[in-house]
Amino acid sequence: MVVKHSKAEKKIAYDQKLCKLLDEYSQILIVGADNVGSNQLQNIRRGLRAESVILMGKNTMMKRSIRVHAENTGNKNFLSLIPLLVGNVGLIFTKGDLKEISEEVSKYKVGAPARVGLIAPDDVVVPPGNTGLDPSQTSFFQVLNIPTKINKGTVEIITAVELIKKGDKVGSSESALLSKLGVRPFSYGLIVQAVYENGSVFSPEVLDLTEDDLAVKFLVGLSMATSLSLEISYPALSAAPHMLINGYKNALAIAVETEYSFPQADEVKEYLKDPSKFAAAVSAAPAPAPGDGGAAAANEEKKPEPVEEEEEDEDLGLSLFD
Repeated sequence: MVVKHSKAEKKIAYDQKLCKLLDEYSQILIVGADNVGSNQLQNIRRGLRAESVILMGKNTMMKRSIRVHAENTGNKNFLSLIPLLVGNVGLIFTKGDLKEISEEVSKYKVGAPARVGLIAPDDVVVPPGNTGLDPSQTSFFQVLNIPTKINKGTVEIITAVELIKKGDKVGSSESALLSKLGVRPFSYGLIVQAVYENGSVFSPEVLDLTEDDLAVKFLVGLSMATSLSLEISYPALSAAPHMLINGYKNALAIAVETEYSFPQADEVKEYLKDPSKFAAAVSAAPAPAPGDGGAAAANEEKKPEPVEEEEEDEDLGLSLFD
């Protein structure tokens, strides 16, 4: 004999289950469940059963349970879930990796026909080619302005046509044509709309970020903070090296133009007084490492002058008129 519970008992049981899940799990995926059937939902439950729990229910009941539980426990982080409970949504409580769970959920999608009045989630394009329909069906194509021709007793579409645009309502003619062509253009499943983790709520796109993406974003933010600090002369840690170098440059410029000096400027002043020291410093620089072409150049520079040139110099030095 099956015992039937009253609505009040069902609400109490649901409230207890939701509160227990809130206490046990710190990670929640808020998923949209439009056009998801019961069989499809059962398959998703079985696929995630190892480390996740799916909870569906009325938004008003979930909001009330969350609000009361937050007041009873003093944990106000749960309240950030309430604004997310809009439309046909459910909660996936998990202790696993959020990215892996999100990818697993996206696997359970099934094809669906274009029903009349449905808002198209994607563009629908009818490709060119033979449709297999007899010539009596050309009226459907004419109504939708799809160019066709009769080829071997069947209707053939000449060029690809965008039949339905994303966000448009599916009309009766579009629905009938796609049905005749056997096309199921849409696919439905649970769609992750938001992610809750320890009181923080963020977009599911964050789950797709890699460590390299985070490093790039961090460097961009650091560069902007450094630029702002330099512009307003605020000594931030990232801007300190640049400020020190700029200060040194300014002090060096003053020392060069005036009699004021300091140890670091003395060497620069000495080089400016005797530019030949620059050449000496360059010649004293270490030779390039072998293998980079520098060694060959150095060897060429060290080659003695040709014998012929030396003999010419000797001849010039011994004139007959001496």
